Amino acid sequence: MPFSAFYGNPEVVARLREMLARDRFPHAVILSGPSGSGKYTLAQMLAKAMNCLDPPPGALPDFCGRCSNCVRIALADDLDARFAEAVEARDNLRDTDKRETRIFVQTHPDVLVIPPDPPQMMIRVDQVRRVIETIYYRPAEGRRAVYIFTDSVFMKEAANALLKVLEEPPEFATLFLLTCNPGQLLPTIRSRCIAVALAALPVAQLESDLVASCKEWPPRQRALAARLAEGAVGRARRFDLETWAAARADAFTLLKSAMSARDHTPLFKVTETYRAGAEGQEKTTRLLRALYSLLQDVLFLVGDTPELVRNSDVLPDLKALAAKADFAWLSLAVERLGEVESGMRRNLLRSLSLDAFATSLEKS
Repeated sequence: MPFSAFYGNPEVVARLREMLARDRFPHAVILSGPSGSGKYTLAQMLAKAMNCLDPPPGALPDFCGRCSNCVRIALADDLDARFAEAVEARDNLRDTDKRETRIFVQTHPDVLVIPPDPPQMMIRVDQVRRVIETIYYRPAEGRRAVYIFTDSVFMKEAANALLKVLEEPPEFATLFLLTCNPGQLLPTIRSRCIAVALAALPVAQLESDLVASCKEWPPRQRALAARLAEGAVGRARRFDLETWAAARADAFTLLKSAMSARDHTPLFKVTETYRAGAEGQEKTTRLLRALYSLLQDVLFLVGDTPELVRNSDVLPDLKALAAKADFAWLSLAVERLGEVESGMRRNLLRSLSLDAFATSLEKS
């Protein structure tokens, strides 16, 4: 899959390829954009272009996708599958070894992928130390060593350790820091990197892509996915209407409970289903995303901009919430939701965190 297969943001892709062509590619790049916008895909493409053994001719660098380097780097293209394999391999270790083992994805000796380490889902200092230990060795089989941090949520000690590499990077290595929110990174880290942003794609462009890539979907699902994908083509293509509807129904229950203190029975029935473990974490992540989406739509209605509403298929329910909400309550709700996200990283009990979120927002 050459660069021409990357969907959207052609100017950004061209600028990065031009840097490669001039041999002026930065040693550290913050690649930002919505979840599903293609940050990891683009980083993988650049890693292949940097190390391709048989690059196709052209004005700008590309990669063949067939040489041994391209093929082995491509084995990590499916990050979810490789991540699951790494977690399973660690779970099968003895307890003493498990505690000392960090999660990495590496299918080529010169390309190391560093995902957040479960269960906190944060980049840990031991992962950064692995980068420090290896980054000053010249590439074994390629022209350039590549390190891809797939998230910007670093533990404090890990972030400080990363600064050591960014201050004196070797000339033959590049680090990619992928993030939905560059503000999560320390200012000292941001100041040592080149920032590249993938812009959100228009709804019409996403819907046009879905007509071609997801022909089997009914028009209603394509239209809804395009609106809810927040400009990210990957998220739109993976949109699961049934799963989203279930998460959104739970989100409505939490928000309706927060609007009234009379009866918490529906709230407790929902939140007790959000348990520990990887499955519970994934379910909670979907719920939080649905909560943010609904709160944003309520904000649009309160602000008298209904044309911006994304969850247009449940507009009557959104209007009922908007009738009871105001800007102060919405601001507090977003703040409390951020605290729930933070609590997930500290492995707090999810059901209690969600209960506390709803009850803390009760309107008398």
